[in-house]
Amino acid sequence: MRLGLSILAAICAARTTSAAASVIPDCAGTVEIAQASVSRVERSGALILPDGRAVVLEGLRLPQGAADHAPKFLADQALAALRALALAAPITFATTPPNEDRYGRTRAQGFGAGWLQQALLERGLARVAIAPDRSECAPDFYEMEMAARKAGRGLWAWPIYRVRRAGAVTKGDAGSFQIVEGKVANVGTGNGGVLLDFSEGRGFTAAIAAEDRKAFLDFDLQSLIGHTIRLRGTVEIFGGQPQIALSNPAQIELLEP
Repeated sequence: MRLGLSILAAICAARTTSAAASVIPDCAGTVEIAQASVSRVERSGALILPDGRAVVLEGLRLPQGAADHAPKFLADQALAALRALALAAPITFATTPPNEDRYGRTRAQGFGAGWLQQALLERGLARVAIAPDRSECAPDFYEMEMAARKAGRGLWAWPIYRVRRAGAVTKGDAGSFQIVEGKVANVGTGNGGVLLDFSEGRGFTAAIAAEDRKAFLDFDLQSLIGHTIRLRGTVEIFGGQPQIALSNPAQIELLEP
């Protein structure tokens, strides 16, 4: 019953915003595929069209169950809602370069009965996940996610998905996608890369590899010192300590002046 009600709410809410979604926002790019029927939605969240093409929704991450150290039914709930939304009406897909991922799947914003990304984020059925080479609509997505998080909708009702403090990230979080907040204590450089240290606790850092620094040429990283930021990505272990790699400035949200 809980799952069915969540799916119904997602569909109804998407339909109420269909008028707004009929105009594709500038941030979404240009139309790549117009009014396409979706044959099925794979477990990964990929939308499969009748001609075999696969489309993935850019800018978000669906719950992953065991990979998130979270109950499987949350992943099932999000996938069921996506399937219901994707099959409810023809979908128009808009893209910005690069248009495809390494598997040849189209990376897109989807618009049918509503904006698919918006429907999932506002209902707490996905988190914002910014790719290294794409960041379209990121400010809009962060607002949608924040509204769902404040209301405790969907996955945000579960402590496992809470925003973590920098000092609370541990080696046990390795391999999981996390949203982390903390005050930047220092921004250091070395070997061509950049390392952000946080004043809360010890161990957790955020790193920008040398090959990714060009993406931050217009971003004053030193200005982050003393400010609280929110960042997101997959936790890795480097030098025995947890770390999140930053490859796109849109992964960073400045929370206070």
